[in-house]
Amino acid sequence: MINDPLPREDGFAQPTQTIRLKLLAVVCAVAVTAILLAGYGYLRKRHAQQALANAGGLQAVADNSPKGPPVAHILVDDPLLDKRETTIGGTIKNISKRELTGLTIALELRRRKDGGSEQTSVPVLPSKLQPEQEGIYTLKLPTQTYGSIRLIGLKADPEATLIAYTSAPGKKRPPERLEPKTIVIKPSSRKGEFLNTPENPTRVP
Repeated sequence: MINDPLPREDGFAQPTQTIRLKLLAVVCAVAVTAILLAGYGYLRKRHAQQALANAGGLQAVADNSPKGPPVAHILVDDPLLDKRETTIGGTIKNISKRELTGLTIALELRRRKDGGSEQTSVPVLPSKLQPEQEGIYTLKLPTQTYGSIRLIGLKADPEATLIAYTSAPGKKRPPERLEPKTIVIKPSSRKGEFLNTPENPTRVP
């Protein structure tokens, strides 16, 4: 009889162990949730930093564009097409109150074959322009190689610095001259008749 209480103590041991397991599961769940939230917060912060870095890089590129009032006015003539060459050209005028030296026209060329683009520079002649003075630029390209050309910038000394400018269409392409074609009508052997009548049709050369 003295040992009767012992089974009661064993009966309380199993519920206590179950409560501990439940508490451990809750703690683990909370820990996993905290880790996931921390990882999500880190990813958001990293994404925000990258976005700011990209925005800063775009701003830096924008700052490289020429500032201030335009100092030159560029006229872009219509391309002159030949069988094998296309001539690109125009005029440029110094509209500032200072001398401009080392002027070059920056062009973007679009290839016909793969649609890719490349850039080239065309020098302005003369190399020095006084205020209100005009210069010209000319570039010859293979007709079959490039499909389009675009004006993208104007550079000047020192060190080929981009400068502000305005642009407008220049000279129009002259109309193509069509050679007149002479049609010869051969007279018929019969008096008052021609070979190219409905009754006697013939091919006109």
